[in-house]
Amino acid sequence: MKIVRIIELPALEAAWLRLATWWSGLSRREQWLVGTLGVLLALAILVYGVVKPLQASRAQSLADIRTYETLSARVRAAGNLGPAPGPAPRTGSPVEMLTQSAAAYGLTVQVEATPSGVRATVADADYASVMNWMADVARTTGLTATQVDLRRGAAIGRVAAMIEYRG
Repeated sequence: MKIVRIIELPALEAAWLRLATWWSGLSRREQWLVGTLGVLLALAILVYGVVKPLQASRAQSLADIRTYETLSARVRAAGNLGPAPGPAPRTGSPVEMLTQSAAAYGLTVQVEATPSGVRATVADADYASVMNWMADVARTTGLTATQVDLRRGAAIGRVAAMIEYRG
């Protein structure tokens, strides 16, 4: 019987020839034993290399789905908790509100009234403190920043700021 090969590779042909010669040198009983061993080895590879990992992945996926469904049911059962209460709004004049808020962040602020609102000036402060103070002013007061001028300070992480607020 002639075997038609589309791709001819000399190394593959030589290996195939050695395998065929070795196989034909075995007795019928040895061929049955080697064939059975090959089938058992192929089954073991199929079971432990393909089927078991797929089953483990499926089981993990089902466990994840159960977990997420349980969490989802708990969230639905808890109901709408509503938004978290924010900080209490500050009261008083704009100058007082800015001074109170700045003191909470350890800032020294010079506040002066202007014709269009209020101007707060910070001579030298930590950048993060200034940003947190500005966010607090936006959250707790009705003041809106109309102009912000931040300048790099003498040391790393330090700034000078001038912010104009309108309320």
